[in-house]
Amino acid sequence: MKTSSGFKNITRVDHDKKHTYGWLVRIVFAGKRYQRFFSDLAEKGKRASLKAAVKWRNKVEKKIGKPRTERRIIMHSPRNKVGVIGIRKGTKAMTRDGKKKGPVYEVTWFPKPGVVRKTTVSIYKYGRKEAFRRALSIRRKGEKMMYGEAVSPKMKK
Repeated sequence: MKTSSGFKNITRVDHDKKHTYGWLVRIVFAGKRYQRFFSDLAEKGKRASLKAAVKWRNKVEKKIGKPRTERRIIMHSPRNKVGVIGIRKGTKAMTRDGKKKGPVYEVTWFPKPGVVRKTTVSIYKYGRKEAFRRALSIRRKGEKMMYGEAVSPKMKK
């Protein structure tokens, strides 16, 4: 098996011993897996089966709410203590000499591959709930830059 170039989640399968030729589509999102095989024989050719695989992938991603992007999307991490990917709780110097530190939410996003953007929101200044609301808003704007739409959870009123 080899991965097709330029088609995320679509893999070429050429298995001579089993006489199996086609494209395998695998999508994993929000803890669920969606999978389907598109045979060259059933679709009447290699290009036709690839076209059908791409069409099915796009349809399923739209149905499950996954943004159509070639970039990797991470929705959950067991190491994340805050509950939203890209937001973490930390401390930041409040004075120039760095002796006094205050709690902050640090927000990270990647507008382009290889480019990292970070900012912080002060918990001391805004309070825990308002600081988190602001951090989540910043993260969602960053996700729109990364994926074309926000994928983190909606803000509660």
